[in-house]
Amino acid sequence: MGSLDQKLAMAKRCSHEGVVAGAKAAIVAGFAAAIPTLASVRMLPWARYNLNPTAQALIVSTAAGMAYFVVADKTVLASARKNSFKDAYPGNISA
Repeated sequence: MGSLDQKLAMAKRCSHEGVVAGAKAAIVAGFAAAIPTLASVRMLPWARYNLNPTAQALIVSTAAGMAYFVVADKTVLASARKNSFKDAYPGNISA
């Protein structure tokens, strides 16, 4: 077992990896949501009349926020799972 400082450093590294992966996913999802949203407002009469700029921003930010939290959570959990197996069976599992 590692010391408390090692565990704290590993937790910080895992959370940082989650933040970076979540930010990347949020950027991609933001663009992926913005392009069809803005295109539909320009081309579709229903969207032009019913989606004001606030609604458009809400659509894009919701997609980006959801992507951030899903990817960050999955990354942190995967990293924690990998590290817990490494600590639980030091001689049996090669990581």
